[in-house]
Amino acid sequence: MGNPFNYRNKLQYPLGINKEGIPVMGVYAKRSHEIIPVEKCQIQNELSEQIAKDVFEYIKENKIPVYDEKNLTGTVRHIVIRIGIITNEIMLILVVNNNELKKEKEFISYIVQKYPQIKTIIKNYNTKNTNVILGTENETIYGPGYIFDELGNYKFKISPLSFYQTNPVQTEALYEKAIEYANLTGTETILDLYCGIGTIGIFASSKAKQVYGIEIIENAIKDAKENAKINNITNAKFYCGDVEKVLPQIIDKNKIKPQLVFVDPPRKGLDKKTIETLLNLEPKKIIYISCNPSTLARDIASLHQKYQTNEVTPLDMFPYTSHVECVSLLCLK
Repeated sequence: MGNPFNYRNKLQYPLGINKEGIPVMGVYAKRSHEIIPVEKCQIQNELSEQIAKDVFEYIKENKIPVYDEKNLTGTVRHIVIRIGIITNEIMLILVVNNNELKKEKEFISYIVQKYPQIKTIIKNYNTKNTNVILGTENETIYGPGYIFDELGNYKFKISPLSFYQTNPVQTEALYEKAIEYANLTGTETILDLYCGIGTIGIFASSKAKQVYGIEIIENAIKDAKENAKINNITNAKFYCGDVEKVLPQIIDKNKIKPQLVFVDPPRKGLDKKTIETLLNLEPKKIIYISCNPSTLARDIASLHQKYQTNEVTPLDMFPYTSHVECVSLLCLK
């Protein structure tokens, strides 16, 4: 990455109580839930970081109880901030353990006045004893409940639970490499598996005949459908469900014979059923985008009976971490 600093468009800071009984905000120590207070993080967006600090100061000054993991008490568990790097629109999410956010209206008034870039504020309810940050229930307390950002020539709507790559600069580089590998002619039917809010499918749609996207998160699929509308794309359809279950149904129902499949699975990689389906479908190319080289290697080995791995390009999607994103071109033997 040309400038590998302040690239993250998503900040997630846990709140807790330290050994002295004082509220703290920062990052977890490795393999523990002890919070290390953070003054400055070189990979976070600077404006997001400033807002998080001001929110935390407000919480402390107004004695709003922060979450105590030992006793499962208190209100605010996490501060999550998402920023549209191109649009400069900001979403502020307070992850709460209960509905007892003191001085809610005063807080909204204070923070929005100070930062007019904040377009929406959301309370996300997470009452479970879990290390998962966001719960499934959201309550919008200010604004429309979403923000927009731009990638390449396209505009994308982002909701609290929808997946959107955290490094938009490198995401463009990643998608350009994926499209280059695809070498589309305009005649292809494409499957976009684990499609999120439809980004890669929408990027490919102008050079393809038809795109079908699948994603398990309902809100992400709502956003994907809306993103297709916003960008005037008529040749992309999006389906909600588990790829393993929905993919065979869609193939059967639409009589699809895809020439190209994009897969961008979570860290655990592809499940056996999806690999079986891909091997039976025999698309000419599979373009596998992976954030975990070990599961990528495992899945490539499983696909190897019919597919040759022609190229793998690693991208520094997460500078100053040990992680790397890879885009791989697999061709039918």
